[in-house]
Amino acid sequence: MSSSQTVKSLDPAKIAFIESAIENGVLCFGQYTLKSGRISPYFFNAGLLYTGSLLSATANAYAKILRTSRIPEFDVLFGPAYKGISLAAITAVKLYEAEGKEVGYAYNRKEKKDHGEGGNMVGYPLKGRIVIIDDVLTRGTAIREAIAILNQHPEAKLVGIVQLVDRQEKGQGEGGKSTVQEVEEEFGVPVEPIIALNDILRYMEEKGGWEKQLEEVKKYRAQYGVEL
Repeated sequence: MSSSQTVKSLDPAKIAFIESAIENGVLCFGQYTLKSGRISPYFFNAGLLYTGSLLSATANAYAKILRTSRIPEFDVLFGPAYKGISLAAITAVKLYEAEGKEVGYAYNRKEKKDHGEGGNMVGYPLKGRIVIIDDVLTRGTAIREAIAILNQHPEAKLVGIVQLVDRQEKGQGEGGKSTVQEVEEEFGVPVEPIIALNDILRYMEEKGGWEKQLEEVKKYRAQYGVEL
């Protein structure tokens, strides 16, 4: 689909991540109904990150964001069920293997367990400085649900959120702000994506061979997106 044109305006790590996602069908183009109800011409399916090479690349990307972005020091990675579970786990492993950084890892159950150890939380206790690790931020519904879980634990302090993809779409308010802007203002923490919609568009424009898909994505952005 893509040509041999080089992409000069993006970080090489972002280019590699986007190309790997496209090659493996994780980032795909067509017609998809999102959790928000919007019909999108592109979709990032984190459920297809199921091979060792893809998981390793994803863990590297998360670890780099945690090391180089606005995310402050933290003690625990919280991965909301379901896709956030594996993402938080592989990131915790990568941080230890690459940097010797020991952090806790926790996740929630969708349904409370009524036998064995019981409860709806698994892993490290939710206390100290928490970073939420999840996949895609669209309207912020899922991330607010995750924060509501943290709020049930008085010793937990949310310090940041890392997402695979920021779709850079309008949030739930009337002010025309993006979901990321709304979440950052509402909860007072930085939200950092590995890639954003603008990165994907820039890749498609400079790489070439994506004219039809690019037109559809731009139409969608004109309706639901925000210019950042």
